[in-house]
Amino acid sequence: MPPRSRPAAADQPTLSESDGIRYLHFGTEWIQGAMRIKAPAELVLEYTTQMMAWLLFLDPPKDEAIGQLGLGAASITRFCMKHTRSPLTVVEWNSQVTAVCQMFFRLPTSSRLTVHHEDAGAWVADPLNAGRCPVLMVDLYDAQARGPVRDSVAFYRHCRRVLGEVGVLSVNLFGRHESFEPNIENLRQAFDDRIVLLPEIEEGNQIVLAFSGPPLAVTPAQLLERAEVVESKYGLPARRWARALTRHAVDGMLHF
Repeated sequence: MPPRSRPAAADQPTLSESDGIRYLHFGTEWIQGAMRIKAPAELVLEYTTQMMAWLLFLDPPKDEAIGQLGLGAASITRFCMKHTRSPLTVVEWNSQVTAVCQMFFRLPTSSRLTVHHEDAGAWVADPLNAGRCPVLMVDLYDAQARGPVRDSVAFYRHCRRVLGEVGVLSVNLFGRHESFEPNIENLRQAFDDRIVLLPEIEEGNQIVLAFSGPPLAVTPAQLLERAEVVESKYGLPARRWARALTRHAVDGMLHF
């Protein structure tokens, strides 16, 4: 798919509200993001909490940025602004989404936050962005919200380069769509098979983590201990994630 430049009619952001939650759409019933109006920094959708599962393996960076490809309703952005001190770099090709987030989804204005209005595929391919974000969260969907709009082996290899020497990529996939298995294969190729899947949630989303850097080997007990720290500090269901990952243990060790 060539780089996207100008939003089409199907890319126009639309809003809905129900039970105190505001939702972002692109003119369809598919939800692109959500915000609890009285608690804007809360992660409402389960898949957005799972996107933060990289915290099981890395602390938020101090100097480099937490990266996001796809702004959505700025849920993860608001969460990271509140709970970390990291710089944040967001790549969102559709400036109308950014404007809607500023008006209706409390997207903060801060010197820590940079939003690039650029195609995510072009941004990660730029050599100047190599090593920029040791954490990179990828959530790239169009109005149909079924399969990612950027998902080639080359794209994921460029994401790996953005991570630098040590980093974790988290990707939102849709397990019930035909794009799922090709995405998994492309991620395996790009990351030398160093990926792990979190359990599919009820809505069909499934988060994949991919790793760059030296191989990791931890015991289930060590991972659960880290999960307790993450859960206590960030209020995320990290122990549930850790318990799910322990099924990958071989001879009492987890390898990532």
